[in-house]
Amino acid sequence: MPGQDMDALDDAEGSARTVTYGVGLVAGAIVLLLMCLLCARAVL
Repeated sequence: MPGQDMDALDDAEGSARTVTYGVGLVAGAIVLLLMCLLCARAVL
């Protein structure tokens, strides 16, 4: 088995974590917006 480049693996994990958090924040914002729209529509 060839050796692994640990620095490259750490960089890849860091950018994957950043992308995951970004997708989660966008999804959460969309869900929050939809919930606000649905609740406002139900009240009116």
